[in-house]
Amino acid sequence: MSNAFTPELLARIIDNQAAYAQPLLFVGAQVHVFDSLVGEMEDADILLGEGFIVGTGPGIVTAAGDDNALVIDCAGMVIVPVVIDARAALGLNASRASDVGTLWPGNTGSFAIVDAALATDAASAIMTVLTRPESVAAIVVDGKVVLWNGERTANAPERPDSTRAGEVAASTSPYLGMWIDTSDFLHQELTADGRYDETRGGRPHAFQGSFWIDGERIDYLDDLGFWAFGEFIDGVLHHGPYTLERR
Repeated sequence: MSNAFTPELLARIIDNQAAYAQPLLFVGAQVHVFDSLVGEMEDADILLGEGFIVGTGPGIVTAAGDDNALVIDCAGMVIVPVVIDARAALGLNASRASDVGTLWPGNTGSFAIVDAALATDAASAIMTVLTRPESVAAIVVDGKVVLWNGERTANAPERPDSTRAGEVAASTSPYLGMWIDTSDFLHQELTADGRYDETRGGRPHAFQGSFWIDGERIDYLDDLGFWAFGEFIDGVLHHGPYTLERR
């Protein structure tokens, strides 16, 4: 780990971000941008505004005093996106506007900072993030530092309880009831016990399983083991090719 990544600096960063007093400036790293036109930059900086990347490239640190930025020294570090768009890296997107997760100005600030000793190239840096998070210097997600010297910070969300994946609970959603698609082929009933039952083309119980509604999104776990989802838009349920209304 870099000696620059101290607990004291982390405290300053979190306090600063809570009120957004200063932009964050990560300086002196090898930056793998993953942009369709720009591959990597040596001795480069990332200027992070309120959740978004303001600038990427060498020389930004020279204006740090004027911008009143909080500087994080990333010498000897490699920075890679944590949202990886392989199409962008391979130049397979139709336009740069299609690139997702790249470290280009205007995009959301989500990236990992890895010691160069653990990251001889972009692929090894990403592999370190995925397999050895305890060795990662820092991870920034949506502009917030969520990991620092391998430890989760106060900005990190609670870990999801994967042991309860698929656990069924009673639903109090206002979207309970019978939903029928516009062609009358699909009838889907959502019941308060968190279960769904579908009739398709007059065949009852064609698919049955559990569902979870979170806001306007519904996720299904069929008893056969596959997952599916739908979305409620203006009181209409959109599920795959079907548009369903409640009856």
